[in-house]
Amino acid sequence: MNFTILGGTGFVGSHVARYLTGLGHTALVPGRSQSLVDACNGAHVIYAIGLTADFRERPFDTIEAHVSVAADLLRQADFKSFLYLSSTRVYVRSSDTSEDRSLSVLPEDPSDLYNISKLAGEAVCLASGRTNVRIARLSNVVGPQTAATESFAGALCREGASGHIQLKTDLNSSKDYIWIDDVAALLLRISLAGQHKIYNVASGMQISHAQWISAISTQTGCSFSVDDNAPMSSFPPIATSRIREEFGFHPQPVLQRISTILEHSSATF
Repeated sequence: MNFTILGGTGFVGSHVARYLTGLGHTALVPGRSQSLVDACNGAHVIYAIGLTADFRERPFDTIEAHVSVAADLLRQADFKSFLYLSSTRVYVRSSDTSEDRSLSVLPEDPSDLYNISKLAGEAVCLASGRTNVRIARLSNVVGPQTAATESFAGALCREGASGHIQLKTDLNSSKDYIWIDDVAALLLRISLAGQHKIYNVASGMQISHAQWISAISTQTGCSFSVDDNAPMSSFPPIATSRIREEFGFHPQPVLQRISTILEHSSATF
């Protein structure tokens, strides 16, 4: 099958492209000079374009990446399917993380620009009237190249490899993390055969900062300390009943792969 991975040079997109190629599919990652509409015509599209760490400093680029480009493709491209990669961060102000629940945002909060733009991208997908358009809300994705990313887990691995981790948030803080191979496999199945419009792509299991540090220190022998009065920074557990029931999903244990992250990222340190 022919796939087009938009944002295919990023952490998630590049892994998905390699995964699809390994299965014998064609995975096109269009260059900057290539027409995205032409690249999407006749293909199963996975939309992985997005900003992460610097979205607060680049508000207009964030809207362009998460909304405007997607809207243009939904209006113009003749694709076979279109899978928009959103984020479970949209649940930050919600205690219910099931896919069909109402969500809240706070425009005055600069951090909510990311969530608002992702939800706007989702809304364009759902309102487009196009068939085979779906949304995948990705949790915190971890993989072999995590230590090279600007993520919390990446920072922990880099600091652990250097000998000491300095935590700025409480040890009992926790979030959902999912291994990138699980993400790639789920995105393929959702793209081709998803029965719903929106899916959480998450493990459904919380991992605390303390568990991360324990796993990293076992591998590296690093020490750690926590800032005085470090705030709690936890995220609600992500509902995964939809992917478990529809696809029989069982997540791989992320913390058992700490050695893989450190081995693949040795050049980073």
